[in-house]
Amino acid sequence: MTAPQAVTLERAIGRVVEGTRHWSPARWSSGGKAEAMHELVQTLADLCAEAEGEPRREVPRLPNDLHLPEQLQVIGLDLLDVADRLTPSQTAAAHTAIEKARTVLF
Repeated sequence: MTAPQAVTLERAIGRVVEGTRHWSPARWSSGGKAEAMHELVQTLADLCAEAEGEPRREVPRLPNDLHLPEQLQVIGLDLLDVADRLTPSQTAAAHTAIEKARTVLF
């Protein structure tokens, strides 16, 4: 992945983190938002594992949905650490997962 592509990915993840950081439990529980966010976190974690040549691992669902933005931020940083090893199809999959989540979240 080129540096501009990494910046684009970083911004896309950051927009989701910042756009959801202030949400209430009621907002997370409506319309499948928490599930969509956790699915995004899991997808990005899977892509990160693939890029590292590691097995996929289940990302735990935390008991409090208010922690989902932080969970995404941590996984996003992990993914950006291996951005130079992502294939074009993995990069596209990350962007697709972010857009899919954004459709539900926003």
